Amino acid sequence: MKHFLQSARFKKYAKRIAFFLLGLIGLVLIASGALAFYFNNNKAEIVSKINNKINDNISGTIHIGDIHYKFLTGFPNLTLALKEVTLKDSLWVQHKRTFLVAKEIEVRLNVMNLMSDKIDFHKIEINDATLDLYNGPNGITNTDIFRKKPKKEEKANAKTTMIDEISLTNVHFISENKPRNKLFDFEVMALKAKINYDGDNWNTNLFVETNVKSMAFNTQKGSFAKDKRIRGIIAATYKSDQNKITANVDGLEIGGDKFDVKSSFDVGNKPSANFLIEIKTKILWKDATNLLANNISSKLKFYDLKKPIDVTCILDGDFNSEGDPKINVTAVVKNNELQIPDGFISDCSFNGKFTNIFKEELGCEDANSAVILKDFKGAYNKMAFVIPNAMIHNFDKPVATGILNADFEVEKLNSIINADLMHFSNGQAKVDFKFECDIVDLYFRKPKFIGSVRVANASLKYIPKGLHFEKTNIQLDFTEQALLIKKFAFKDRHNTVYVEGRVDNFLNLYYDAPEKMLIDWKIYSPSIDVKQFIGVIAATQKKKQVAKKTANGESFSDQLHTVINKCQVVLQLNLEKLVYGKLTASDAKATIKLTNSNVTVHDGFLKTSGGTVAFSGVLNPKGNKYNLQSSAQVNNVDITSFLTSFNNFDIKSFDAKDIRGKLTTKANIGGVMDSQGNLVPKSATGNVSFKVNNGALVNFEPIVKIGKFAFPFRDVKNITFSDLSGNLVLRGHDIDVLDLRVSSSVLNFDVEGVYSIGNNTNLAMTVPLRNSKNDAKLATKAERDAIRNRGIVLHLLAVDDGGKIKIKWGKKDK
Repeated sequence: MKHFLQSARFKKYAKRIAFFLLGLIGLVLIASGALAFYFNNNKAEIVSKINNKINDNISGTIHIGDIHYKFLTGFPNLTLALKEVTLKDSLWVQHKRTFLVAKEIEVRLNVMNLMSDKIDFHKIEINDATLDLYNGPNGITNTDIFRKKPKKEEKANAKTTMIDEISLTNVHFISENKPRNKLFDFEVMALKAKINYDGDNWNTNLFVETNVKSMAFNTQKGSFAKDKRIRGIIAATYKSDQNKITANVDGLEIGGDKFDVKSSFDVGNKPSANFLIEIKTKILWKDATNLLANNISSKLKFYDLKKPIDVTCILDGDFNSEGDPKINVTAVVKNNELQIPDGFISDCSFNGKFTNIFKEELGCEDANSAVILKDFKGAYNKMAFVIPNAMIHNFDKPVATGILNADFEVEKLNSIINADLMHFSNGQAKVDFKFECDIVDLYFRKPKFIGSVRVANASLKYIPKGLHFEKTNIQLDFTEQALLIKKFAFKDRHNTVYVEGRVDNFLNLYYDAPEKMLIDWKIYSPSIDVKQFIGVIAATQKKKQVAKKTANGESFSDQLHTVINKCQVVLQLNLEKLVYGKLTASDAKATIKLTNSNVTVHDGFLKTSGGTVAFSGVLNPKGNKYNLQSSAQVNNVDITSFLTSFNNFDIKSFDAKDIRGKLTTKANIGGVMDSQGNLVPKSATGNVSFKVNNGALVNFEPIVKIGKFAFPFRDVKNITFSDLSGNLVLRGHDIDVLDLRVSSSVLNFDVEGVYSIGNNTNLAMTVPLRNSKNDAKLATKAERDAIRNRGIVLHLLAVDDGGKIKIKWGKKDK
């Protein structure tokens, strides 16, 4: 190789090549010099031709500050630099919006065509310029600068101007349509395109790098891709027979994310300027939200997805029409985590669609916008659910509708219910709902449901009332007219209860007027402890419920607790067995109404102590106790058993076992009941009338004491009587005995006065001394009354003496 380079033959050829290159360079320099000479000698004519060419295609004025020839640039074409170029339309004095202001426009002309009086632009390069397209009110516009002139002004041999290459550097592009509220504002850092012509058609690969200041299809609703950079190579094609430009690009960079874009734009002298843009990408939710107009992004920014999602967006509109284009966005989400204002939804998958033209006839408006979800799956606080179909429509006043299915362990409810209200354990819940709810400030408000809830074998504690339910089963059916409670069964330590119920107009009253809500319960139980039931009511008064607030105001727990406290409840009781302290009854029935913690009992009935009791009453809360007003009709009960059931009404002077017989009584009694359902001692007031049939007094202390004093030879420890009746007034500590009539086998006597549970006893007794053993044999009451007070009659007083009863002579008030 070394010998070849040093050979005479190589040197010969090298010298020829060097001369050729030098000659070529010299030729270029001479040609360029010739072009410069031609320009300098024909500058005025060339400038005139350029002006004429431009003026042939505009309706306005152009001002060029200066023109320079660029030596060697674009050889063999003639490259000129137009300095300080200003282009104005004929209506500039009205709108003051200059169509084009450029520091420099570089044009490259075909020299051969120029010499034959033709102007063909091989290349146009615009640097440091502002291009402003303006449509103002009342039809004022600066874009008519390109309106064609009348045919009589056109030259017969005029030809279409061809531009082979376009380059923009630092060009501020503005397109504003005020009547249509549209504003497109781009800072074009670079745009380069070489155009290939095929007859009237053309195509190009256009490189663009620009910052978006505004891409507002409706300025009142904000801009798309605001302050984002767009960069990529766009394959653009023009079809003259369709008057349409298509522009497609793979990997277009917008704000750091890559997009595949297909688009088409109608051009030409048409009243409409339709466009269709399809965008596909895989993007993070928050990044996609930042590309949307403010009226959409302001609502979506409070949601987020952890992983990127597949998104397709289609914009279909008309640049010349008012309002937004049609916007359809579809997204595919798989195994993602969705953040919502109320928390997170894990394992989230769905197919979603946004449209701003849900109903074609209503146009592109927020009120006609909708988000449509299909096959939504996820878990909220570990509670799995499925939404086969859902929609959020009317973005002015958003409403969410859909279908919800869920199947989860009941204890997972603890994560959304305040621990001071309820606590769940065990059990399974199944939910099937059609729902509808308002969305206010991005939170779901007043959801309404139609469907069912099933709960099986659940255990729960209701903290405010101290309740603990086990093996609870619930079936709730929500309809438009009512909430139906079916197959509600629960157990606690003492009771097994089966419940059915109904709440009319539930969906409206729950949120707007819980105090008007009437829950109609039908309750059956084989056995129930009434004291525990009363304790449940009283327990609410002990501690005011305090629940944590969420960002959207009242929490679910707050709302539920408010409804429980304010609603009215009617209980239709049907109990096989009823226990109240020492009282045991069967076949108990009653209607109980609960209103604002007040308890009203109607049509009460039960069987006990061999007889029946009909009753009614009212309990009013007062602190942790209740004021009681009641009435009762007792028929033919065993008096011993009956008094034992009520602790002998706190009477200490005799035991319930001392009196026997069948009691019939009518009572209207008030008093105070404690939180355990016990009558507070010495609180009873009211009227009592009673009668005992086939009675007997066995070791009845008041009579035994009188007998020892007055009838030492009669058996006063075992007295049978045909008549034992009386009327009493209860006054707390004292009992006013209006009349007490005893007709017995030992003696007859009448009692009136005050019997005191305290130290205020003062009873006046009228005791005939005659032996009444055979009085029962008389046929009529009139006969018995006629002989009742014959003979010697004693008048005695039974008075309190230091806590003991003292018998003495005397009459009442003497």
